[in-house]
Amino acid sequence: MNRQAQAAVLFLVGAAMLHAGFTNLYLRYVKAGLQPLLLLSGAVLIVAALATAWYEWRRAKVTKAHAEAHGEAHTEAKSEAHAEGDGHEGDAHEGHVHREPRIAWLLVLPLFALILVAPPALGSYSAVRTGTALMKPYGLSKLPDSNPLTIGLVDYASRAVYDHGRSLGTRQLKVTGFIALDKSGAPFLVRMALNCCAADAQPVKIALTGKIPPVLQPDTWLEVTGTYSAKQTKDPINNGPIPYFQVALAKPVPTPKDPYDESWNQ
Repeated sequence: MNRQAQAAVLFLVGAAMLHAGFTNLYLRYVKAGLQPLLLLSGAVLIVAALATAWYEWRRAKVTKAHAEAHGEAHTEAKSEAHAEGDGHEGDAHEGHVHREPRIAWLLVLPLFALILVAPPALGSYSAVRTGTALMKPYGLSKLPDSNPLTIGLVDYASRAVYDHGRSLGTRQLKVTGFIALDKSGAPFLVRMALNCCAADAQPVKIALTGKIPPVLQPDTWLEVTGTYSAKQTKDPINNGPIPYFQVALAKPVPTPKDPYDESWNQ
C-alpha cells in the first residue's frame, strides 16, 4: 500500500463517516450527542487524505525535476563506476526498495463493513439474556402538566422504582418500546439504554399488566397508554427491579429513528 492508496483509504473512510453522520445510520453505532464529533472526525480524515495526496504529487514533481536536471551527471558517474568495477554494488543499492506491508490493506475491511452492512439495533435477543440496567437517578426533573403525558421508558422506570410514582400520579402516560418475552412468555416493554455507543447498550425493562394484546411478537414496537402501577418484580438474571405499567391501550408503531434511550445518563 503506497501513499496514494493510503490517501484513498483515508478519504473513503472520512466520506463514509460523513455519510453516516448526516443520516440516521450513525445512530446504530453511537449516541445522538456524538454526531458533531463524528462529523468533525470525518472532515479531518478527508482533509488529511487530500493533504497526503497533494504532498505526494508535489514530491513526485520535485523528484522528477531533480532527476531530469541531474540525469546527465548521474549517467556519467554511473559509467565511471562501471569502469572502476563497482557497478554491481551500486545496482544492488539502487534496486533495494522499501515497501509498506501488504497487511495494511486489512484496514479496508472496516470501511466495507461500514458501507455495506448496517447492523440492526439491539433487540429482544439481547434483552432477555441481560439483566435490567436501571440505575438510581441523581435527580428527577419536573414533568410537564400535559395529560396524557408522553414519557421515556427509562424515565418512567426510574420514577416508578425510586420515586414510587409520586411524580407520575394518576395521569395517563404514553410509553414506547419493543416487546421482549421471558421464558414463561410474560411480556416486557424494553428500551436499550446506552452511555456512549451500541457496544455498551443495556436493557431497561418494564412489565406489562392490564389490557395487553393477546398475541405479541418479540421486537414489535408498541406505544402503550395507561397509568402508573405500584407493582414491581425482580429480573431473574441480575435481581434488578422491574416496575409494572397498567396498560389501557396498546398499538403497534414504527421503529423510531433513534431506537436507543439515552435518558438514563442525563
